[in-house]
Amino acid sequence: MIDGRWYTTEQLARLLHVDASTVRRWRTLEPFYGPAFVRVSDRVVVYAAADVEAWLWSRRTDPGEMAA
Repeated sequence: MIDGRWYTTEQLARLLHVDASTVRRWRTLEPFYGPAFVRVSDRVVVYAAADVEAWLWSRRTDPGEMAA
């Protein structure tokens, strides 16, 4: 059984308030950018919610730490 939530490219784009083409572009950038993904087939890519959350946390900026 698969645990956790999985997002399609379109669902992830809506969640992050970006266009789906932006999410697709992230997968092709060198170096790689964006959350880890699973290519289910040539046309289907999914993202685990845990990977998306980890990627978002890695991009976190704390203004209090920057002021120090």
